[in-house]
Amino acid sequence: MQNAVALGTFDGLHKGHLSVLDIPDGYNKIALIFNIPPKCIKKGSVELLLTPEKKIKMLEKLSCDVKTLDFSEVEHLTPAEFLEYIKKEFNPAIISCGFNYHFGFEGKGDAELLAEFCGENNIALKIANPVTEDGEIVSSSVIRKALREGEIKKVNRLLGYDFSFTSPIIKGDGRGKTLGFPTINQAYPEVLCKPKFGVYKTEVLIESKVYKGVTDIGNRPTYPIDFLIAETFIIGFNGDLYGKELKVTLKEFIRSEKKFSSKEELMIQIKKDIGE
Repeated sequence: MQNAVALGTFDGLHKGHLSVLDIPDGYNKIALIFNIPPKCIKKGSVELLLTPEKKIKMLEKLSCDVKTLDFSEVEHLTPAEFLEYIKKEFNPAIISCGFNYHFGFEGKGDAELLAEFCGENNIALKIANPVTEDGEIVSSSVIRKALREGEIKKVNRLLGYDFSFTSPIIKGDGRGKTLGFPTINQAYPEVLCKPKFGVYKTEVLIESKVYKGVTDIGNRPTYPIDFLIAETFIIGFNGDLYGKELKVTLKEFIRSEKKFSSKEELMIQIKKDIGE
């Protein structure tokens, strides 16, 4: 079976990425990725829409053979050298990429150079056109911006699925329980793009059952903490979840984080957040 190589970082695996991965049947579909997007490596800050592990699992569900490149091993290759590397390693019959894909040293390679290379080497080329939503091009950068601004409904619409994070349950200080609203506490994954700090309507997956929840993500200004924490009140659930890894899905932004002057004021706001 001949190889079809899809090029991209595929962070978020959003609707635009699916267009790149839409390759005819009958080929061995290879997704050639970097675990961490080169732009993040160069900036020195990692803000992903998917953890590397989750991205690989999602690509595999799309029938992709995932090959991960080590950026440090290819970052100094010229665009021509990078294309020769792909030809030698994967012998592609088809190469697919997005309209704005760049490659090679300093990202100097573009679609025009790729088309010239493919023509010279009898390789079919598919360049996916931009996918738009409400007149805006769907891209990882647009989705990250919307996430930082708390526009979670827009984030979910552009992704084509609902944004979530998975993290172990950690010990809290038990304050939620004393307020009558016990919460699960999770450190928000460091590699993920940070959403706007505040309170969200969420869904929590516990042993194949989905519960509605209300999640506060931030630094907890009323009772400060030195890391980014997600505190979730799970509606209709009672039980011990310490040590388990749970998936929390963000559905809707309710309000920004705020500092409360008293425990009573906080309790009143929590009741409003959960709709009591």
